[in-house]
Amino acid sequence: MTSLSLDLNKSIEKNASVYYDKAKKFKKKLAGAEEALKKTKSKLTKLEKQKKFADNTFQQQKEVKSREKKWYEKFRWFISSEGFLVIGGRDATTNDIIIKKHTEPDDVVFHTEMPGSPFCVIKTEGKKPGKATLEETAQFCAVNSRAFRRGLLTAEVYHINPEQVSKEAQSGEYLSKGSFMIYGKKNYITAEVKTFIGILEDGSVMSASESAMKKHCKAYLGIVAGNSKKSEVAKKLQKFFIEKTKLKAVLDEIMQALPPGDCRVV
Repeated sequence: MTSLSLDLNKSIEKNASVYYDKAKKFKKKLAGAEEALKKTKSKLTKLEKQKKFADNTFQQQKEVKSREKKWYEKFRWFISSEGFLVIGGRDATTNDIIIKKHTEPDDVVFHTEMPGSPFCVIKTEGKKPGKATLEETAQFCAVNSRAFRRGLLTAEVYHINPEQVSKEAQSGEYLSKGSFMIYGKKNYITAEVKTFIGILEDGSVMSASESAMKKHCKAYLGIVAGNSKKSEVAKKLQKFFIEKTKLKAVLDEIMQALPPGDCRVV
């Protein structure tokens, strides 16, 4: 039961006026409290969503970091749109390893006339790669050569059979580590010096042409020569992958997939 206190020295009208003013004040306080409660609930909902996203991201990151890496991930690599594995050297040492230890008679070898080019190899496993894989590998080889660092739009890449590659130099010549003599006919392809960086279902990151990206990757972005540091571009790619797939690729893996030299996202 609610009780009221009346001032007998005041008229009924004045007593009523006092309680009317009090009622208005309480009504304003109630409205303010309701608004504050509404904002608090909104903030709590937002925080819960952020926590859930952070928990999912952390779980995905743990899964990506704990995945078992494939043997070819120590090299440059990609999977062609036709399903062929392609590997490429990162430096003179890995060029040597690829040609000497990981090239079979039925494979296809790619290189450029430009110094500093990687040797890239299509691992055919006895199958014949189609035009798409040949063109994708030529582009991959061009992007990872000095053509990218020089900002060239296109580059000439050739492919040969493994038996045309030899470590035996001509008389009076010397071959440094990662260099080989090429004998016989070369099959040239004019390749675009542009790549795409994408993330696969297992969280691994590869660099390849857009046709290969569409076939295998959950999300990808185009990369060309530019003025941004690789570390900045890698962070931008990592953020993009999280937003699009909830997968947090390891920064080091993104850095390894990026071409040599400064670049930018397109």
